[in-house]
Amino acid sequence: MAGKLYIVPTPVGNLEDMTYRAVQVLRDADLVLAEDTRTSSVLLHHYGIQARLQSHHKFNEHQTVQLVKERILGGLNVALVSDAGTPGISDPGFLLVRTCAEEGIEVQTLPGATACIPALVSSGLPCDRFCFEGFLPQKKGRQTLLQQLAAETRTLVFYESPYRLVKTLEQLAEFFGGERRCSVAREISKVHEEHRRGTLLEVAAWFREHEPKGEIVIVVAGAEPVKAEKKRRYERGEGQEEGE
Repeated sequence: MAGKLYIVPTPVGNLEDMTYRAVQVLRDADLVLAEDTRTSSVLLHHYGIQARLQSHHKFNEHQTVQLVKERILGGLNVALVSDAGTPGISDPGFLLVRTCAEEGIEVQTLPGATACIPALVSSGLPCDRFCFEGFLPQKKGRQTLLQQLAAETRTLVFYESPYRLVKTLEQLAEFFGGERRCSVAREISKVHEEHRRGTLLEVAAWFREHEPKGEIVIVVAGAEPVKAEKKRRYERGEGQEEGE
């Protein structure tokens, strides 16, 4: 009888954010796949979990996914964790989940910690409809994507490195307009958690003077519907005769 694949979220900061179910699944798993076994070892030790760990990250997942699939088909229950948050959300996981799903293996994803939702809810920006973009492309396609997103009316959520934060905020201001409201969440659930709110230009100026550290989530207000429609019409070559 085939085993199961469990997708297990891990804390993005405070180790106490683990759920009871997540701890139990990791205790019962025959094999735990970890993005970084050293990082995951700290978490497992904290909860007294003795588990067989195997490395599974973006540099080796194409080589290991078939082997993991065969082990699950052979009856092993396998749990996948990332360094922080939910696997598959800007972390390794998608390839393994797709492979198992196509094979008919049961995949159970546990609810739990992720950085984007606390940042979104704490931002003070509308969160009934939002668009998660993860990390922007570093080079190819970055400007094209920003041009497309400029007319997006839903609240936008991005992940970013502290080393690129100011540059990204400045680019967002360039493409979206410097007065667009935003919130930058830093070190969510950790001791030095911070939420810096204001316009894109204001928040960029703040972090130019105060070096950011830790994990970063940027939340940006969506475009106003009327302005977004005018922009789309302009790009289609409509409305020029009306002075738009």
